[in-house]
Amino acid sequence: MQTADELARQVGDRIDRDRDEIVAFLSEFLRAKSPNPPGDTREASACVERFLAAGDLPYRVLSGQDHLPNIVGTLDSGRPGRHLVLNGHMDVFPAIEDIPGERSQWSGEVVDGRVYGRGAADMKCGTTAALFAYRYVSRLLGQLSGRLTLTVVSDEETGGRWGTGYLMQTIPDEVLGDCCLDGEPSGLATLRFGEKGALRAVLTTKTRGGHGAYPHMSDSAIKIAAELVRELETLADLTPDLPEHIVEILSRPEIQAATDKSLGTGASGVVGKATVNIGVIRGGLKVNMLPDECVLEVEIRMPPGLQRSLVERDLLSIVAKYPTTTCEIRDHHSYDSSWCDPHHEMVSILQQSAEAVTGRKPLPIISLGGSDTRYWRHRGIPAYLYGPSPKTMGRRDEHVTIEELITVVKVHAMSAVRYLNQAQ
Repeated sequence: MQTADELARQVGDRIDRDRDEIVAFLSEFLRAKSPNPPGDTREASACVERFLAAGDLPYRVLSGQDHLPNIVGTLDSGRPGRHLVLNGHMDVFPAIEDIPGERSQWSGEVVDGRVYGRGAADMKCGTTAALFAYRYVSRLLGQLSGRLTLTVVSDEETGGRWGTGYLMQTIPDEVLGDCCLDGEPSGLATLRFGEKGALRAVLTTKTRGGHGAYPHMSDSAIKIAAELVRELETLADLTPDLPEHIVEILSRPEIQAATDKSLGTGASGVVGKATVNIGVIRGGLKVNMLPDECVLEVEIRMPPGLQRSLVERDLLSIVAKYPTTTCEIRDHHSYDSSWCDPHHEMVSILQQSAEAVTGRKPLPIISLGGSDTRYWRHRGIPAYLYGPSPKTMGRRDEHVTIEELITVVKVHAMSAVRYLNQAQ
């Protein structure tokens, strides 16, 4: 019986031989349009299903809505052991208008060692890693124990209600597992063991309005909203209550440096703080009119240790000071922060696999953004992210390097093999 290290090396060698196939698949996957909103991922799902069918890999499709298919498959060794779940999503950021003469956002073009396309980083690279890891494990199933489950979902970008959330509601015993591995962007130098929560709200201010020359006749809805925006910033001062061992990890100089390198300079300064973003403001009809309505779309990101209920309470307390303003909480896009054990065995496995591939050990950090891993963490299941750089996600030139792609595929496949190896 081969050891975990021997099996992992075997997988790594196989991936090197399949390099061109992996790049070609991601290119095809990126050409399969799946912007969300509007959320129709059937073209991308068909691409995934072709891959699984070609490899004679088990899967089935579960859809809460016809245009949002979710793909679930399980490999069972037939021997008692642990259950690892691989998670990825097919939907990507909403489409942007292509510029004539420039590369299409759906090109899937491979140029100068990079693969371009909407969703390359977030997260079709990571989903590609999950698919190939699933295939490689299937070929070694006789030397492994336990189960490996694949979940490829359609609704991550708008909160997950019809994606991972739907699977958790309908087939929880199949998709919970003992640990989850996700390929969302992290940067190859880090892995993510936690992430901020989010509270989204729509604040609508309404007044009588009127002619701009008669300000004594009505308040301006926009001026009221401007005052409200300034007061909302006080929510960033709320203090999280984190366990001491998490605080100790996040305060380490090497972790702070890795956070800044992965997420951008200054990131380590906001990981442990709440942030308030006014993402949308709509109001006013004409420059010489008093606006009778102003709408603010607000997102508050909450660090681990700061409960959503506390932030929502303070938000509503602020809004109550403005009698002409109402507040609608977007529950399907709001959730608590999440974290799991940064010393879990999977962290060591990911570090071992990554070090074997890249020569460096990724450090555990907290993510600024959100992912579907919270669905597992909120249920007490450890879940970790390891994926490509997040720096181009959502940009017009979104891409991953081929080296990033191959590295992420290797680390996911090798880690899955190590986790499920009988000798462990």
